[in-house]
Amino acid sequence: MTEAPTATAGSPAPSPLPPSGSGRPLLRLALRIVLWTLAAVLLLGAALLIAVATVDWNVARPWVSRKVVELTGREFVISGNLEVGYTLGLPTEPGWHRYVPRLRITGDNVRFGNPSWASTGPNLATARRVSVALHPLPLLKHRVVLSDLIMDTPMLALERDAQGRRSWRLRDPDRPSPWRLEVLHSSFSNGDLVYVNRLLDLDIKAKVTSLDDANASGPATGQRFGLQFTATGTYRKASVNGSGKAGSLLAFTAEHSVFPIQAQALLGKNKASIDGIINDPRAPAGLDLQLTLGGDSMSDLYPVTGVLLPQTPAYETRGRLIGTKNDGIWLWTYEKFSGRVGDSDLSGTAQYLPRQPKLPRPLLRGTITSQQLRLADLGPSVGADAASKKPGRDKLLPDKQFRAEQWSALDADIAFKGKKIISSFAALQDVDTTIRMQDRVLTLAPLNFGLAGGKVTTNISLDGRHQPIAAQIKLAARQVKVRELFPKLKSMQASFGEINGDAALTGHGNSIAAMLGTSNGEIGAVVSEGAVSKFILEAAGLNIANAVFAKVFGDKPVHLNCMVGDMVVNHGRAEVRRFMLDTDDTRVDVTGGVDLSREQLDLDVRPKSKGVRIFSLRTPLYAKGSFAHPDIGPYKGPLALKAAAAGALALLAPAAAVLPLVSMGDKQDNADDCALAMAKTAQTRAQPHSEPTAAPAKPVTQGDMKKP
Repeated sequence: MTEAPTATAGSPAPSPLPPSGSGRPLLRLALRIVLWTLAAVLLLGAALLIAVATVDWNVARPWVSRKVVELTGREFVISGNLEVGYTLGLPTEPGWHRYVPRLRITGDNVRFGNPSWASTGPNLATARRVSVALHPLPLLKHRVVLSDLIMDTPMLALERDAQGRRSWRLRDPDRPSPWRLEVLHSSFSNGDLVYVNRLLDLDIKAKVTSLDDANASGPATGQRFGLQFTATGTYRKASVNGSGKAGSLLAFTAEHSVFPIQAQALLGKNKASIDGIINDPRAPAGLDLQLTLGGDSMSDLYPVTGVLLPQTPAYETRGRLIGTKNDGIWLWTYEKFSGRVGDSDLSGTAQYLPRQPKLPRPLLRGTITSQQLRLADLGPSVGADAASKKPGRDKLLPDKQFRAEQWSALDADIAFKGKKIISSFAALQDVDTTIRMQDRVLTLAPLNFGLAGGKVTTNISLDGRHQPIAAQIKLAARQVKVRELFPKLKSMQASFGEINGDAALTGHGNSIAAMLGTSNGEIGAVVSEGAVSKFILEAAGLNIANAVFAKVFGDKPVHLNCMVGDMVVNHGRAEVRRFMLDTDDTRVDVTGGVDLSREQLDLDVRPKSKGVRIFSLRTPLYAKGSFAHPDIGPYKGPLALKAAAAGALALLAPAAAVLPLVSMGDKQDNADDCALAMAKTAQTRAQPHSEPTAAPAKPVTQGDMKKP
């Protein structure tokens, strides 16, 4: 028997050896636990599948309703059959999530409640049948994710009240729920939609149907249409009837979504079409639309836009409408629009800012241009070419009433340029002005335009804060060509020379006729050295032989030394202070006045010959009657005396009968008269005076006249 060796001091003790095969049972045990756990999960899943497939879920409807109320804070009722099944994701879904089974929940006669303040009825949504897939995994993160929401004959009522509350907001934002609700995809057919927005004064009812993929191509932005609709309702008290396509219902109700829309509608009496996008439509934050508008009159837009526009002929306009929202305030821009009003064209960019703390009234501003503008198209807005055609009215001055009480609807700042403006008086070229409306004071300062080859500059102010309107005009005319001023009068084509004049008038009234009929001020004008039609002068002086000679052998111009006019206006009556026309052959003086309120002429024309005139019946003339039907002719008394003298001499000596018809003229009468008359008229022109108003028109400056 051999002894085992003993350990020596300092040597380590040997480690014990594990029993042979002891690690394998532990591995097998762990594997059994995993397999049994997996089997239990599979059995539990199978049991759930069997339970879901066999359980009558109608008994769970009260429990489902309570959970939905807890989640949304709204009443929820399924009054019909409730079924629960399983489904997988769509093949188009990315990743492995589409292989996770989802609960397919289907309920009949579903009703989802509105908040208590809603005016659209007790229900936010109702449907004959609702089917939706519930994703199970997001429930672990307090997310309720629904997909494939299908509604049969739904009725939705969406409302935003005057306080900004939205009926589709499911929880009080001050008390957020730990659960989040997400809907990924929805579709429906034969639905009814009610949308009420008290902030926009919009109330729309629509018949809505989902679109299939073949009809879902969207606008150039790449957004897809999800539904098509026909709609009726009101917007700003104007009736609305239209149809079109729009984004999906989910895009309409989701936060920060882009909602495409394409529609045609009749807004009141106006036709409109839009094509573009709305940002965050459930609480609009912006829009970008191609807008087309047309109608019988621009005044019909007032119920739709709230912007006061004039009565006009038929109009049509196209442009880009951009709406941006900043701190709850909208800025509307109608960009690069073009259109027509009657036979006039307009184009440009305009902006509209609603009332806000810094703006006591809405503001319309922009730049507008026109190649041809007829005052007959826009004239009623300024009283131009707008004389009444009432039975018995025989006057020419426009009496169309300004509606100053509507001027408080908005302020305006519009820069306008027109290549040509056509009126009943003359065609104006290169019109350039800034139109401002500020607290019911309308100004055009300066208003520059070309007239008859010359230029006219005016500053105009109409103060509508008090009744009647206080109007004031300051005017300067330079180098206006005489022959171009009367292009249709053949006898004037032999005349030339330039008119230069200045005027200042103040009047009170609600029409141009009333303003002129009450006006006070001064007018001064001169015609620079030139020539004038000899026939006009001879016919005006009744120089028969020369008039006949001019008609037979041609109308040769005679040298014009000067023509000056200086008038003072008091309470609508323009009195001639001096009016003289002087040529090498004739001098003509005019006295009397013009009653602007009654539109009556009362003028005396006194011609004087320079040199011998044979067969001259030269005698004082008169110009009387109305503007519409003037009566111009010789005074019969002096003419009768000449005729009687000629008859008497004919009895005594036939050759002497011509003596009363011979005018010897007066060569001494022309030395310094022109210089003196022009000097006195220059004093009037330098500072024409009219009584001031509370909002006076500024005098015309050299800078105003030099502006293009």
